[in-house]
Amino acid sequence: MANVSVYNMEGKEVGTMELNDAVFGVEIKEHLVHMAVVQQLANKRQGTQKAKTRSEVSGGGKKPWRQKGTGHARQGSTRAPQWTGGGVVFAPVPRDYSFKMNKKEKQAALKSVLTSKVQENKLVVLDELKMDEIKTKTMVNVLNNVKAEKALVVLNDNDQNVVLSARNIAGVETTLTNTINVYDILKHNTLVMTKAAVEAIEEVYA
Repeated sequence: MANVSVYNMEGKEVGTMELNDAVFGVEIKEHLVHMAVVQQLANKRQGTQKAKTRSEVSGGGKKPWRQKGTGHARQGSTRAPQWTGGGVVFAPVPRDYSFKMNKKEKQAALKSVLTSKVQENKLVVLDELKMDEIKTKTMVNVLNNVKAEKALVVLNDNDQNVVLSARNIAGVETTLTNTINVYDILKHNTLVMTKAAVEAIEEVYA
């Protein structure tokens, strides 16, 4: 099992924590990580784009000129795709881009990215992260103390003081253990987790 240092909010090491290999020491499966990212981005798509086909644009009921004898190419409608104002060939229509992944595949993808953060030394564990008031400057100092840039802060409890303090810091996001996902982890350089958050994730996924 991997051991990581546990820091306090001042950036001082206050102990170590043993990580469960079933969550933070698995074989990294890149194809599942890729699939999880594609799925999340696809599920976010509205799928509302629309253009009209030649059957939907107005006009074009009359043949523009007779079939033969004009010197022009034959035409049947002024709303064919080659005409200005005509319909679009294979026009996009509203559709649902979302697709499903198996529960085990999702879990394997999440464990893979958590393992990669441990291997890259990009996982920072705090003994606790509590604030008495909403103060962005305090949150900036905490992240600077543990040398966390462009960080994803994972909390076990929805502490609004912490969430609101981190909201205005560029490149920093907060999430909860029950909403953590592959895309958000990959999008950030450093993963900052409280000790309680690590234990909660191990309890669910181990």
